[in-house]
Amino acid sequence: MPLPVEIARQLTEEQIAFVKRSGLKAEVLEPGFVRLRMPLQGNQNHIGSMYAGALFTLAEIPGGALFLTSFDAQRFYPIIKEMNLSFRRPATGDIQVEARLSAEEIAHLEEQANQQGKADYLLELQLTDGSGEVVAESRGYYQLRLR
Repeated sequence: MPLPVEIARQLTEEQIAFVKRSGLKAEVLEPGFVRLRMPLQGNQNHIGSMYAGALFTLAEIPGGALFLTSFDAQRFYPIIKEMNLSFRRPATGDIQVEARLSAEEIAHLEEQANQQGKADYLLELQLTDGSGEVVAESRGYYQLRLR
């Protein structure tokens, strides 16, 4: 069974020291849906926009956050196999990302991992600013593994 929301929030925001230092916040954590926010403050680059590493972190963490809210951590664990990020425009404010897995996708991944020991899935995400403009797009290839 997925973790309670407060435990999932704590793990998402604080388990990885780098993420904790960045100030990333989990705004919504639900089974099959997460919304995360990366603050500009403390994550600026040499020209005042958001540092590429902060954007990459914001693109990568939803895979783990979705795992925590959607899968049984006693039976499974996630890994990331590949991540690509395309920058569209400078990020000059806080940036958010939303990620989803349908109940059907979750059930299919669990079934496949139970049968084969692992299941691959793709998350294609858009990182957006406060006005909804896309500042970056990501493609993350994840794998759900049976413990």
